[in-house]
Amino acid sequence: MASVIGFGGPHFFALSSENKPRFRVQVRSLGNQDASVLPSDSVVVNGASVVGEREGSRPLVDQGNGSLRHKVKEKPRIEDGVLESLEPLWDDGYGTVTVKDYFDATEEMIKPDGGPPRWFSPLAHNPPLKDSPVLLFLPGLDGTGCGLILHHKALQKVFEVRCLHIPVNDRTPFEGLVKLVEETIRVEHASSPNKPIYLVGDSFGGCLSLAVAARNPTIDLVLILVNPATSIERSQLLPLFPILEAMPEELHITVPYLLSFVMGDPIKMATVNIKNRLPPGLKFTQISQNLTALLPCLSSLADIIPRETLLWKLKLLRSAAGYANSRLHAVKAEVLVLASDKDNMVPSWDEAERLRNSLQNCTVRHFPDNGHTLLLEDGVNLLTVIKRTLKYRRSRKHDGFSDFLPPSMTEFNYTFDETVGLLRFAAGSAFFSTLEDGTVVRGLAGVPIEGPVIIVGYHNLMGLELYSLVEEFLREKKIMVRGLAHPELLLGKSSADFDLFKLFGALPVTARNLFKALSSNSHVLLYPGGAREALHYKGEEYKLFWPDQPEFVRMAARFGATIVPFAAVGEDDLLELVLDYNDIKKIPVVGDYFINGRIHLEKLPTKTSSFREFCPSYQAAITICLGNR
Repeated sequence: MASVIGFGGPHFFALSSENKPRFRVQVRSLGNQDASVLPSDSVVVNGASVVGEREGSRPLVDQGNGSLRHKVKEKPRIEDGVLESLEPLWDDGYGTVTVKDYFDATEEMIKPDGGPPRWFSPLAHNPPLKDSPVLLFLPGLDGTGCGLILHHKALQKVFEVRCLHIPVNDRTPFEGLVKLVEETIRVEHASSPNKPIYLVGDSFGGCLSLAVAARNPTIDLVLILVNPATSIERSQLLPLFPILEAMPEELHITVPYLLSFVMGDPIKMATVNIKNRLPPGLKFTQISQNLTALLPCLSSLADIIPRETLLWKLKLLRSAAGYANSRLHAVKAEVLVLASDKDNMVPSWDEAERLRNSLQNCTVRHFPDNGHTLLLEDGVNLLTVIKRTLKYRRSRKHDGFSDFLPPSMTEFNYTFDETVGLLRFAAGSAFFSTLEDGTVVRGLAGVPIEGPVIIVGYHNLMGLELYSLVEEFLREKKIMVRGLAHPELLLGKSSADFDLFKLFGALPVTARNLFKALSSNSHVLLYPGGAREALHYKGEEYKLFWPDQPEFVRMAARFGATIVPFAAVGEDDLLELVLDYNDIKKIPVVGDYFINGRIHLEKLPTKTSSFREFCPSYQAAITICLGNR
């Protein structure tokens, strides 16, 4: 149930008042360019407290089910009180805030104060990483700016987060909102011209982001559009808009309840703090309890979007969509579109594909089980999505080393419990290493902690052993192993299928990347046999296809790197190869299809035999032995 990214999150609990940290708030309004910083026990805008959680880390302990939690405090590099880097398995705080906290945070913010639209910044007690970029959140129709609340703690580790708050009774036209955001990004660009500025636009905020980007093509912007409402004219709800205008005031209280079921998935909102490992009966009980707790909160939607405000914002939305769509050709920014396939508000799936084809630099990720309110539903950790798509950077160009953020504890637990949990269960991997005196011991005690280290071995069938390797190094030594992978996996047309590799630090296998990895004292995972070994033919089990003169040896000698050879036994026996490329190409009609499909692959630097059929075999587990250096 609980999931993150496309992936689930950990168990989480509601915050009590004792757990709320001290924050500072920076507020900037449309009418006043001066910013003020106010100390408080929480983030306050119009008297509203935006929930946060204590910074710091918890102990790292094996919970007995394969999952980990924190045991000792992290010891990151710190300079002048500012974090320079994150440690592997850092605490991203994802899952410590629920949708109920969203309603609690908006309760005071929606009270009318007569003020204009303004920025508020939930600044945590500890600042973000050194040289972190600015992230501006542009809200949807609610306008509160709290729609990012589930992600605040994770994002504040690596961004300077600011959220736009549009008061309930504000009637600033779309051009006025564009001007406010535009002035803000120009100020930020003038102060840090070499850093990107992130605009996270949710629904209506997506239109606002595109409009600002189109008017400022020379500023380095990264747009993250979450179910952008640029397709509002194709919404299945469009025929209902005239009915809303004619509806009496007394009946409007029912509209937010109806919209809540159209815009979001109540079950997804209720399952954010429920573990997948729980028994079905207990899961059902907790879902029922969470839904019961959420129902009273829905009444506040009528206060967040009263009748006159709703009618105004629907007109504003159509105006914004028309403005943005007419200027798509002028958008030069880097764009990431997050689309919910079960969006009942707008056709987000189709719109994402249209934007992919219309924009110059657009990446799309689909979420098949989520609704319109994607950022408030189970299944998405925004920072994880940014990391998986290689969109996080602190300069004009993404750097695979200085911009790499190691996996958090949430990402680690979900990946190895849920994503590859079945493989872990089926393989039952066991690790052995060799000490200096030649003694073979279980675990990784024989592998040096200090880099640079090159871990070199045979690429078993489909390369499944790499999951076990990366997991074990993180679990036992908290070492991030940087794997060198075929460029097609990370940068090719099918790279979306390998987002998990990017999350765990995979790099395109090039001499430049190996040089930079060793110069930064990293642990590097290298397969000299490459794709040819991982996609071998029948009868080639455990056969090496290494070059006669491996260049990595010279590179290792230059940096004085330790070479740790390893052998993984059992994986080639885990699956039995029934048909390979040579067999398939002999089949009439089908063979021609596969031969034509292989033409593209043969243009790659390494020719691969990529078509095969498997039959599971449960005769072996994976045993990995790391030898003498």
